[in-house]
Amino acid sequence: CQRNLSITGQLASWYEKHEALGEAFDSSTGFILPNGAIRSPDASWITRQRWESLTTQQRKGFVPLCPDFVVELRSESDRLPKLQAKMQEYIANGARLGWLIDPQNKRVEIYRFGRELEVQENPSNLSGEDVLWGFILNLKRVWR
Repeated sequence: CQRNLSITGQLASWYEKHEALGEAFDSSTGFILPNGAIRSPDASWITRQRWESLTTQQRKGFVPLCPDFVVELRSESDRLPKLQAKMQEYIANGARLGWLIDPQNKRVEIYRFGRELEVQENPSNLSGEDVLWGFILNLKRVWR
């Protein structure tokens, strides 16, 4: 889908300039969370330190940790409560920042470790804050 391509493309562009900070992933990468759940967020990122703490074998197949940053993009068939539960699960398992992007309602739910949920209506962009320093996601193509 074009929306997902826009998100992963922008993350990849930022990642190429900031590769020393960590590793970025698209939806083809699966993670085994500390609670045992297997998840494949639409886009994600892990700090360099955490990535390099894994063995070469652990970096192949399902990665045995929760990303520091996750994005879930709601499709027309996705039920919102299920995605919200998934976002809460990411945070409970170690994610520091998560975006649930809902194109149907032009709404973003921002999940942060140790903080209240923030909902933004029709934002033009999102900041990676202190987790993805300098990353700004432009939502123009996502809202089309």
